[in-house]
Amino acid sequence: MQADPVDTPRILVLASGSGTNLQALIDASREWDFPGEIVAVGSNRPQAFALERAAQAGIETFTVDHTRFESREAFDAELRLEMERRQPDLVVLAGFMRILTPEFVRAFQGRMLNVHPSLLPKYRGLNTHQRAIDAGDLVHGVSVHFVTEDLDGGPVIARAEVAVQPEDSAETLAERVQQQEHTLYPIVVRWFCEGRLQLAGNDRILFDGEPMPAVMTLPAS
Repeated sequence: MQADPVDTPRILVLASGSGTNLQALIDASREWDFPGEIVAVGSNRPQAFALERAAQAGIETFTVDHTRFESREAFDAELRLEMERRQPDLVVLAGFMRILTPEFVRAFQGRMLNVHPSLLPKYRGLNTHQRAIDAGDLVHGVSVHFVTEDLDGGPVIARAEVAVQPEDSAETLAERVQQQEHTLYPIVVRWFCEGRLQLAGNDRILFDGEPMPAVMTLPAS
């Protein structure tokens, strides 16, 4: 039986682009036993297609346009106000292309997740697929982690591996990595909403109340 709506964790998603990971989460949330509800989707870009995806699914949307603010701190302060009005239990970054200030991150510490297109701690930042190819990596992939003040440096919860093919370009590799993102992210969000996943301090993950022995890794595809 589905949980009482009063007890259902409230998920807020932030996205800057087309929102394919958002769509994967929307699709997962429609499963009868999904333990959370996406209550709002926010973006820093008014034209982001992610907002259209949310609207089509009947989910509330909001925009805080970063180009209207003189500083990162001012933008983050306004974004935080908009988010707190919606009382999220979990914040999910789904292609949200902003570097967040430490104060903002601390406000949502332990309840904010991100998906990053590399096997962290490898290749923090941008252009991860080309960097993996240039390094001659045989395996690349995606990581889901808790967000901390360290950019792309929060403790990793789960990874999915993708084999790098000799003929791969950054674009073809990115396509296969993204497919794994769409599988992995809803799994981790489900764990959090079920109360199985917690961040202890800055760097320790608890799973079912016990220290997580190792990062869950889906094998190379």
